[in-house]
Amino acid sequence: MAVTMADIQNLRKRTGAGMMDCKSALTEAEGDIEKAIEVIRKKGQAFAAKRGDREASEGCVLAGTNNDFAAIVAVRCETDFVAINSEFVGMTTSILDVALANKPADLDALNNLEIGGRKIADVVVDRMGITGEKMEIGAYETIIAPTVIAYVHPGNKLATIVGFNKANVDAQVGKDVAMQIAAMNPVALKAEHVSEEIRQRELNLAKEKALEAGKPENLIEKIAEGALTKFYKEFTLLQQEFIKNPKQNIEQYLQSVDKELTVTEFKRITLNAE
Repeated sequence: MAVTMADIQNLRKRTGAGMMDCKSALTEAEGDIEKAIEVIRKKGQAFAAKRGDREASEGCVLAGTNNDFAAIVAVRCETDFVAINSEFVGMTTSILDVALANKPADLDALNNLEIGGRKIADVVVDRMGITGEKMEIGAYETIIAPTVIAYVHPGNKLATIVGFNKANVDAQVGKDVAMQIAAMNPVALKAEHVSEEIRQRELNLAKEKALEAGKPENLIEKIAEGALTKFYKEFTLLQQEFIKNPKQNIEQYLQSVDKELTVTEFKRITLNAE
């Protein structure tokens, strides 16, 4: 059976595959559209099996909100050429839209939701058959709070979401904090939220530096605690200097807007080397 241009365009519209891939699949399926779709899907499964050990270090990171719910989705691939492709970005956007609409609790739940009657995990595999690259949802994070704000840095490699303890927080205030998180990469909201692992690491580093500098042993602990205090100021969100006004920290900035306003939680995902 001859393959027509109309059939190729129909298959391309339904799968997003390239023209030559569509023609090849239709030829193999003897013009049957449904069988051709299955040919493309099997090709994706074959690529998934072959490229399972490849590194997917590029990709697209997007974030959005739905009332009191915010989410970030990062879909990984192998090359920047694919990462900036409009169809790959479109797939990531569709996955984020499904996440915002359904509010899945974790990555497994997200992968089991559907786009166009196909599980998201299968949609990603199908896309592998089209591009020939390893792909996966590399990260999925959510926040629920009275006000949630999402920020996507230009280039779709970095995104943040942040929750506030009050409803109807001014959008610019929310964006300021979300951009602060993007730029300054805090490790925790405040000092008491820093993990014991990070705290011990910073104390040990400070002690090693003090000893190497020849400081008296009886002062090492005090020096290390001072270094830890400085670390908290630099790497906990509420104590960080506000990048738009270094005379204030983030806590002071928020209190200048509303004495009771604070951040309840934040998440940050990046594919950039840091």
